[in-house]
Amino acid sequence: MRLDLFLKTSRLVKRRAIAQEMCDAGRILVNGAPSKPAKAVKPGDALRLSYASRIIDIEVLAVPASSKNVKALPEELYRVTDERRIPQEDV
Repeated sequence: MRLDLFLKTSRLVKRRAIAQEMCDAGRILVNGAPSKPAKAVKPGDALRLSYASRIIDIEVLAVPASSKNVKALPEELYRVTDERRIPQEDV
C-alpha cells in the first residue's frame, strides 16, 4: 500500500492530500529516509511523522489489503514507539 494511503487509512492524517504535502516537505521518514507519497509500506517499517507540534515514531504492524471499507482499528495497523512534543516559542 502507498505511504499516503496508509497514513489516511490508519487515521494518522485526515486527508490523503495532507499526507502527500507532508511527504513532499520531508516531514515523513520511512526507515530513516525521506519518502515520496508512492513509497510502498510493509509491516515492520519504522515511520517518523513530524507534525507542527509533535514528532511521532511508529512501527507498521499490518497493512490493509485495500483502502476501501477498512474495518481494522488503527491500533491493529501500527504501534507508537515514541512521541514527543516540540516546544513552541512565544512570539
